Amino acid sequence: MKNWVPNIITLLNLLCGCIAALYAFNDQLVLAGIFVAAGIFFDFFDGLAARLLKVSSDLGAQLDSLADMVTSGLVPGIVMYQLLSDAIGFNLIDQEQSFTSGPPDYWISHSHLPILGFLITLGSCYRLAKFNVDTRQTDSFIGVPTPANAILIISLGIIAQDTYWGWLYYALTNPYILIAVTLCSVYILNAEMPLFALKFKSFGWKGNEIRWIFIGICIALILALQIYAVPCIIIIYMLMSVVNNIRKGRT
Repeated sequence: MKNWVPNIITLLNLLCGCIAALYAFNDQLVLAGIFVAAGIFFDFFDGLAARLLKVSSDLGAQLDSLADMVTSGLVPGIVMYQLLSDAIGFNLIDQEQSFTSGPPDYWISHSHLPILGFLITLGSCYRLAKFNVDTRQTDSFIGVPTPANAILIISLGIIAQDTYWGWLYYALTNPYILIAVTLCSVYILNAEMPLFALKFKSFGWKGNEIRWIFIGICIALILALQIYAVPCIIIIYMLMSVVNNIRKGRT
């Protein structure tokens, strides 16, 4: 029976991803973000449960990637689709879209532009497939993990619906900037950039210095900035990884 415990936790991740996708398609990004966060929570504990129960399996690894594909791959693609749709005033449900002719306005107002948001889903799929066959990523990551990228994209969606900062609202409702964010997301998912993993073999300070420092920074930023802290945390995560690589003499 204990063999099923990690797999059930993984399937709960998938269920959360399915519910998040429904909310994201309805532009309810806060609720989508809550269920993605719940899915990522389950994603963290399925592996931990497998190790504690000593029931790790190839089946569990495949289930984990398939669940992540929905929660951390499909959902952020939908969120970016919604952001681009809002930016150009396109609504898939009622088709209230005015078309103009001639570049560049034609391409900015074209109803197919939001589909570019699903490049994040494609990049996530490639990232997950590569992770499954890359033996270098047992104790660290190469490229930003899909859960971290999902949290980043969904946080931008929530901020866009909530922010009162004029410059930030402009940035998150500008289709050019959103397309740039999409392409950047695809790149950091698959970049040959070593990043430290938040996997604790022990909870002592020695050997986990960078992890505990990062967690402390995360807590401080979340208390101070709330949802606005998330993009900052992802950037700090990458910068700390670069510094850590330099310290270890890695290129």
